[in-house]
Amino acid sequence: METLQHISQTLALTMGVAWASGINLYATLLTLGILGTTGDIVLPPGLEVLTNPLVIGAAGLMYAVEFFADKMPGVDTGWDVIHTFIRIPAGAVLAAGSIGELTPAAALAAAIVGGGLAAGTHATKAGTRVLINTSPEPFTNWAASITEDVAGIAGMWAALHHPVLFLALLLLFIILMIWLIPRLWGAIGKLIATLRRWLGAAPAEPPPSLPHETLPLEPPKNS
Repeated sequence: METLQHISQTLALTMGVAWASGINLYATLLTLGILGTTGDIVLPPGLEVLTNPLVIGAAGLMYAVEFFADKMPGVDTGWDVIHTFIRIPAGAVLAAGSIGELTPAAALAAAIVGGGLAAGTHATKAGTRVLINTSPEPFTNWAASITEDVAGIAGMWAALHHPVLFLALLLLFIILMIWLIPRLWGAIGKLIATLRRWLGAAPAEPPPSLPHETLPLEPPKNS
């Protein structure tokens, strides 16, 4: 029983940090660092560095920057584009560190799965934000950003304290994500095509063809 509980806790932490990193990496780091420092949780050796005051301070500073950038229409999409190269690798590294002192193969497997999960949540977040930014009012954007912040922090707390519940909810999220991502990016593609039509970006016309040279007709030969 204890072995099963340990497995569920490790799996929830591994998938939890990857999932939350794709939504809000800095809130994830800050949550883990504070909970580890206060003794609320015991982090595995690979994540103990998150309790360092320098790491907590840096995560807190970047979370404050993201808190405002993520609520400005247009700026949030640019922020998401930049963080494509940050959230996904960080999710893979955190997932590998959550495994603890297991084999290198287990750590590599966790990094692969964690990176994929972080990529999925990041794509869902970024795609949703692009569509929300088509609305002229900023309130929908603010609501989405606050909801993401709350979901990321609450999800991490659930992964640490109620691992079985978190894993069940994560499975539902993955199913929803698989269904949603193609539709999100399909809608974004249609939006880009519409903007191109509005801006008059018609496809380039082929160069005019040269007139055909007319050859003189030969007189018929007398048989």
